[in-house]
Amino acid sequence: MYQFLPLAEAADSSGGMSSWITIILLYAVVIGGLYLIVIRPQSKKKKKEESMRKNVQIGDEITTIGGISGRVVGIKEDSELIIETGTDRNKIKVKRWAIGSVDTIHDDAE
Repeated sequence: MYQFLPLAEAADSSGGMSSWITIILLYAVVIGGLYLIVIRPQSKKKKKEESMRKNVQIGDEITTIGGISGRVVGIKEDSELIIETGTDRNKIKVKRWAIGSVDTIHDDAE
């Protein structure tokens, strides 16, 4: 039915250690590719968003992640902004992490 080979003969017939090295190298290439395609661009995007939120100035036009647009009229502490929306000049206090985009282009930008 089944023929069992001694351990030494089985290793010689399957290619030995070179097959394990090939498998390990293949996994290393796949993990490296995932890093270059997924993880690295995502971390770059996160750093860019953090610097955008950190560099908001009074007078900037912003849009929050909830879709509220307004002009920054005050900065309280490090984590809160006061924005002015609409023609009736309603003021809203928002957290810095809620900024979706800064619509003002500064001349000193890179």
